[in-house]
Amino acid sequence: MTEELISQQKFEELTKELDELRTKRRKEVAEQLEYARSLGDLSENAEYHEAREMQAAVEEHIQKLENILKHAKIVHIGKSDTVGMGSTVTVQKLGADEKRVYIIVGAEEADMFAGKISYHSPLGNSLMGKKKGDEFSFHTPKGTQKYKILKVE
Repeated sequence: MTEELISQQKFEELTKELDELRTKRRKEVAEQLEYARSLGDLSENAEYHEAREMQAAVEEHIQKLENILKHAKIVHIGKSDTVGMGSTVTVQKLGADEKRVYIIVGAEEADMFAGKISYHSPLGNSLMGKKKGDEFSFHTPKGTQKYKILKVE
């Protein structure tokens, strides 16, 4: 995995989630597994198989979070006229009236419905390093899209 840019807030959130998984959730799953074992024949024990699947899912999520945090680079967001991590950008598609506002974030924070786009996405990647007034384009399955940056905060 390559370096992943992440905000301090998201880093702390993921660290807290990881700690909770390692302490509370692992223990809960282990208790469920122990209870299921006590029910007898493991080959036909649905509770046991469900608990094993839950254990695998928890361990996989722990591993994912550990990997993200291990490769995370915390980005301190400051004011700039150049689009970067944490920037709020207002864009307009060329030839259209509608304006859209996006916040550039890391992959773990992306939420299209909240207007948060990853700097890895085609749009986010195309915005990086640009300034107010710049025009840019990027490729989508529907073809090349052309936009203009109206505002960078």
